Amino acid sequence: MTSQSALAISTKARIVIVGAGAAGLAAANRLSTAVSGARITLIDRRERHLYQPGLTLVATGIWKPGKVEDRNERYVPRNVDWIRASVTQFEPDANRIITDTGRTVDYDFLIVATGLHVDFEAVEGMSPDLIGREGIGCVYDNPEHATRTWEMIDHFTTQGGIGLFTRGPGGIKCAGAPLKVAMLTEDLAMRRGNRERVQMIYNSPGTGLFSQPDMDRFLKEDFPRRNIGINWNHRLIGIEPELRRATFATSEGNTRLDYDFIHIVPPMRAPDALRNSPLAWQEGSFADDGNWLEVDRHTMQHPRYPNVFGAGDCVGTPIGKTAASVKAQVPVAVENLISVITDRPLTAHYNGYTSCPLITSRGKAILVEFDYDLNMVPSFPFISPYREHWVPWVMKDWLLQAAYNAMLRGRV
Repeated sequence: MTSQSALAISTKARIVIVGAGAAGLAAANRLSTAVSGARITLIDRRERHLYQPGLTLVATGIWKPGKVEDRNERYVPRNVDWIRASVTQFEPDANRIITDTGRTVDYDFLIVATGLHVDFEAVEGMSPDLIGREGIGCVYDNPEHATRTWEMIDHFTTQGGIGLFTRGPGGIKCAGAPLKVAMLTEDLAMRRGNRERVQMIYNSPGTGLFSQPDMDRFLKEDFPRRNIGINWNHRLIGIEPELRRATFATSEGNTRLDYDFIHIVPPMRAPDALRNSPLAWQEGSFADDGNWLEVDRHTMQHPRYPNVFGAGDCVGTPIGKTAASVKAQVPVAVENLISVITDRPLTAHYNGYTSCPLITSRGKAILVEFDYDLNMVPSFPFISPYREHWVPWVMKDWLLQAAYNAMLRGRV
C-alpha cells in the first residue's frame, strides 16, 4: 500500500459507515480526525466487539474466550453518530440506506464494511446449534462456537478416532484458520501421547492448501510428514450428525466419510442486504462466489458508484479476508474518499497486502505476508517467511491484539 497523509479538511458531507467490525471502526476513527464539520454516522446493531483472529486459539484451548471479547462503545469516536440498527436495504441510486427499524438514512458518501455471512445453511443438515455436539466443531463467528469446538477437540485428542477437517470453497474469513485448527489438533494429540490413536484427514475443496505458492508447497510436504491425510477436490455439502457421517462432492461424485470429530468450515458470502443490492458484483467470479461488494481492487472505490467505498471481509478482491487486509485497506479507502470530497485524483493504492501468522504447533508459526501477485512481502527481514519460528508465535500470542486495537482507533 502507498498513500500520502491528508490534512484535516472542512466539509459538510454526510458520511455513512455500515458495519462496526474492524474495518468500520477503523474507518470511523480515521475519518473523525481527518475531516471537520462532516456528519459521520456508523450503523451496526452489534454492541459486542470480537477479536476474531483469536478464535483459533480459543478453539484449540490456548486462550480463554474472554480474551477475544470487547465492547464497540470503547472504540466509537464521540463525534460519530452511532445508529444501533441493521441495514436491510442499500439504495445507491438514491444515496440512502434503510434499516431494520424502518429508518431511512441519506448519505453523500458511503463506506461499506458489513463483514460477511457464515453460510451454515449451505451445508445440508448443518446448524450452528450443532457446534459442540456429535463431534462437530467450527471455529468461526463467535467465542461461543470456538469454546464448544475446544470441547470437541479436547475429547477427540483424548479418546482418539477419525478427525475430518474441511475448508469452505471460495472466499472465506481467515483462510489459514482451517489449517491452523488441523495442525494445532495434531500437535495436541502428539503432546498428549495419543497421536497413534488419532487419524486425521484434511479435505480440500480444490487442489491446493494455501493460495501463496511457497506456503502451499510447505504444507503439501508438512501434512504427510505429520501423517495428516489429504483428500483433494472434496467439498463438504452435507452432514448427518446422528450418524457422524459427512458427505463431500468430488470430481467422481458424492462420497460419504465417517468421523468422530469434524471441523466444519461452511461457505461464506456477503450479507443479504449487500448481496441483493446493486452494490454487489453483478458478474464474474466475485458474483458467483459470494456476491461480494464490487470495488476497484487498488482504490477500494466502487466503479459504478464513485461515492461508495468498501473495506474488510465484504469486498470482492483476489486476496485473503484478514485483519491485516483491513489494516491496509482502510487507510486507502478513507484517503481516496477524502480525495473525492475535495475533487482531487485518487492517489492511495492498495497492493493486496495480507498476512497470516500460520501456527504450525504450540510455540511455532510462520509469518506469511504477501500481495496480489502472491509475492512474499515480509515486514520483518529478520524473520524468515519460509520456515517455522518462535517469534511469529510470540507475536500472535502476545503482540498482535494490541496492534489490532490500535488499528481500531485509527492509529496504525
